[in-house]
Amino acid sequence: MRYTLGLLLLLVTQSMSAQNLFGFWKNIDDEDGKAKSIIEIYEEEGRVHAKVVKLLEAATLTHCHKCKGENKDIEGMKIMWDLQLENERREKAKSGKILDPKKGKVYDCKIELKKEGELKVRGYIKSPVFGRSQTWYRTDAPVQ
Repeated sequence: MRYTLGLLLLLVTQSMSAQNLFGFWKNIDDEDGKAKSIIEIYEEEGRVHAKVVKLLEAATLTHCHKCKGENKDIEGMKIMWDLQLENERREKAKSGKILDPKKGKVYDCKIELKKEGELKVRGYIKSPVFGRSQTWYRTDAPVQ
């Protein structure tokens, strides 16, 4: 009985610690409610970044014509960068930037794992009060 309880506790603890914001996420457009892309959130040099790894069938925008710089293709584009992890559980990050490819504008950004499989992404100007949020949904890997 103790062995079973110990094993169960170990599995629950391991499952909870595996829930962090890194991995693949499905972006749902907040205007039409359709899944537009698969985004990978990853860590590089101690900071949190994200890039579009796959555009989905419902994606209506494939290029960012208003973006600055050479890279205008949305697939492969880094859209989030330099966020700082807030805690050891790796479920929140703040003080970074996010690009809105529709407008070609860069905003301040923070992200938070709200519950298993759901990530709240908030882009804002100067204060989180002045912005908008999206919910992204975890997916196993990019859609082939």
